[in-house]
Amino acid sequence: MSRAYIAAGLASGAPAINAPPQSIAFWEALRFWLKLGFISFGGPAGQIAIMHTELVERRRWISEKRFLHALNYCMVLPGPEAQQLATYIGWLMHRSWGGIVSGALFVLPSLFILIALSWVYLAWGQLPVVAGLFYGLKPAVTALVVHAAHRIGTRALKNAWLWGIAAAAFVAIFALDAPFPLIVLAAGLIGHIGGRRAPHIFALGGGHGAAKQSYGPALIADDTPTPPHAVFTRARLARVLAIGLGLWGAAMAGLVAAYGLQGALTQMGWFFTKAALLTFGGAYAVLPYVYQGAVEHHQWLSGTQMIDGLALGETTPGPLIMVVAFVGFVGGWTQALFGPDALFLAGAAAASVVTFFTFLPSFVFILAGGPVIESTHGKLKFTAPLTAITAAVVGVILNLAMFFAWHVLWPQGWSGRFDWISALIAVAAGVALFRFKLGVMPLLGLCAGLGFALSLAGVAA
Repeated sequence: MSRAYIAAGLASGAPAINAPPQSIAFWEALRFWLKLGFISFGGPAGQIAIMHTELVERRRWISEKRFLHALNYCMVLPGPEAQQLATYIGWLMHRSWGGIVSGALFVLPSLFILIALSWVYLAWGQLPVVAGLFYGLKPAVTALVVHAAHRIGTRALKNAWLWGIAAAAFVAIFALDAPFPLIVLAAGLIGHIGGRRAPHIFALGGGHGAAKQSYGPALIADDTPTPPHAVFTRARLARVLAIGLGLWGAAMAGLVAAYGLQGALTQMGWFFTKAALLTFGGAYAVLPYVYQGAVEHHQWLSGTQMIDGLALGETTPGPLIMVVAFVGFVGGWTQALFGPDALFLAGAAAASVVTFFTFLPSFVFILAGGPVIESTHGKLKFTAPLTAITAAVVGVILNLAMFFAWHVLWPQGWSGRFDWISALIAVAAGVALFRFKLGVMPLLGLCAGLGFALSLAGVAA
């Protein structure tokens, strides 16, 4: 930690670096989680970096080792790891309500913003100004997906065996159309066996490594005993599972009673429950599954709208999987669930339903499994499968990059013309990301402005 950073922390009233922070009140933590919900840009890497800076370095609510341990296990779970990490730390500090508040506030600002942006997109998306913005955003999103594959790969693929797992995963999903859950299961099994037979290959902690330095005594330090509410008991596990399944069952029963089994909202609830259970490796890994179901099977939106939704998701705070709220909004709007005079209400209701069913499992996983996670510090048999799964996810994300590139560069399909302008924008975005380390928000802003300028000039299609 730099001297300037320490000085800034002391000037702002932060606790002395050689003394652990005082106990944090629930309402003080709530204010931070609310702030985090509005500033958590940059995808999982950016969001995790923000939490590390605020919670480990500046506020010292949790030590680096405990932070990384929680992060590595959140990556094992299906669901957005950054949101689950916030839920985990909130739960560790302030019991179940702390986890619920921290996890919900990580999502709600993004939901409200995406509902507003989705409304603008559908109501005025055909206007040249809006169409031009999205023309520049789409190739930028393609470059971002490639960059995500590279970023995760450089962190996770530390030897030839892990490179082999990534390559096999790519071939399985690209050439063999293997289901994503099967790829995750196979990778986890390889990691489980490999952790026993060749622990030096898989002892990478999911690519996040080990704690590298201490930022001073933390409230939840390396040797802090597990708090009583985080100790595993079968009764507590049963209670959390019963509440979680009860909430899911009550919501689904309400949708069935109101709209029937084949109603759009009911189908959205069921589909995104399944999607929530398949989001190993984050949003990039599950997006092909969402595309297959939402675009090809249910036809709630088009492939082009799906890419536009990802662009909107990249420009808003919160987990990238919140693109599902856009999917729900478009589906509710286009199907006029509440009639032609209530399109916004239908879209907002569908977005809320989709968000509920997508994130409910994440809360259950953390609140039910957190006590087990707290008892597994440093045990390779738990981290080795994660290492292999992370390697496999690199191959899956690369497949997603090719999927987006095809839709952006050949908008009318292989038989149509090649969009060389989009290709140039994608290459320029890639150079900005890889060579100049440009941030996500400045990149999207520049590409959107370029697309708008090209549309005004009549150059862009």
